[in-house]
Amino acid sequence: MSIPKTHQGPRLVSIDDAHEGQRIDNFLITTLKGVPKSHIYRVLRKGEVRVNKGRIKPTYRLQPGDTVRIPPIHVAEPGEYVPPTAHVLQRIENSIIYEDSALIIINKPSGIAVHGGSGLSYGVIEALRAARPDAHHLELVHRLDRDTSGCLMIAKKRSMLRSLHELLRTDHGVDKCYLALIKGQWQGGRRIVDAALSKNELRSGERVVRVSEEGKSSASVFQPQRVFAEASLVEVRPLTGRTHQIRVHAAHIGQPVAGDEKYGDAEFNRRMAALGLKRLFLHAHALTFEVPETGQKVSVTAPLSDDLKEVLARLEKTAKINDAE
Repeated sequence: MSIPKTHQGPRLVSIDDAHEGQRIDNFLITTLKGVPKSHIYRVLRKGEVRVNKGRIKPTYRLQPGDTVRIPPIHVAEPGEYVPPTAHVLQRIENSIIYEDSALIIINKPSGIAVHGGSGLSYGVIEALRAARPDAHHLELVHRLDRDTSGCLMIAKKRSMLRSLHELLRTDHGVDKCYLALIKGQWQGGRRIVDAALSKNELRSGERVVRVSEEGKSSASVFQPQRVFAEASLVEVRPLTGRTHQIRVHAAHIGQPVAGDEKYGDAEFNRRMAALGLKRLFLHAHALTFEVPETGQKVSVTAPLSDDLKEVLARLEKTAKINDAE
């Protein structure tokens, strides 16, 4: 993966059709490889990045003919960047569960970020670009938290990226299904958790999300799959796409996700760790959608990793022992 030279002065970039509809933050992350994501958002907040001489938000979507002013930004010098190892590249390639001429879907392993930044030299997208240097248009379609595993979409063409972004902005455009292990015994059947969410930043700079009437509307559908003595496996379909939505909604109803160190229950996490859980038990299990331009239906399922299956097996065994007693 090539690292751009140090960018010492402001420069103007003209946007062509290939970048139509791309968010300005994603454009900068791709263009300024080696620059920490936190720094890119800082210059956006300060208004140092301009489009057509005006200030813009990170969510602004580029249009053909736009002129982007990029301020002086330090790009990683040779030696600062640590490339993904051959083992990481192979691990990502082995995680691919669907691929066609325009799209890749991987079963993202837990513990690997989707992109570099915040002290990380690389993530899934950088590893894929390193593994496939001739693929010039690889872009993340959406994101998963670093500790969340499962279905992650990467577009191979700008047209597919635009189409999927449109679907994601549409209610029920992409059906996402997660599996989560949550605290306690689930009572009843299907339940919709409808609670508005607001982003907050602690003094340490850590981002947290809270339920707040002033927040953005957010809804998740919980459906029980297996109920154990002290935990439940649930299927969750987020009807909106807010940051940390499932984790916060689960905590809001008093049944946080196992292994969640930010929103979870410390004692419950310790009990699950004793059963072998070493990570957040949240998995993007399935994706289903129809590509607008072609009508092609895509439906994929990412199986649970062996370590999560083992935790469920131990919960099942513990329940049977308790029943016998």
